[in-house]
Amino acid sequence: MDFEHMSEVDVAHYILTQKKEPMHYKELITEVIETKHKPVQSLAMAISEIYTMMNMDSRFHYEGESRWGLTEWVPPEVKRSSSRSSGGTAKNALTKEAARKKKLESIQN
Repeated sequence: MDFEHMSEVDVAHYILTQKKEPMHYKELITEVIETKHKPVQSLAMAISEIYTMMNMDSRFHYEGESRWGLTEWVPPEVKRSSSRSSGGTAKNALTKEAARKKKLESIQN
């Protein structure tokens, strides 16, 4: 493979495809830099730049605890629920539902 002519996110995708499991973002990005033999003046800046590109690329999925995997590994129902911006915990949903019912009752009385 010609890693030097591939984008950083393409190399990250390739690495995750080969590993077949999520990786901590620093470990993944460090491996990307090493694989591409990319000269880096500031490691922090390179990590920030590649992390941002991964975050904007729909092929990548944040797994939590600073670990990134591939979207294709995530079951469809998880993809849908994780795309909501509500915060999404079951307890939070029950609390919101209870608050909604209370408001409806106060309007009806």
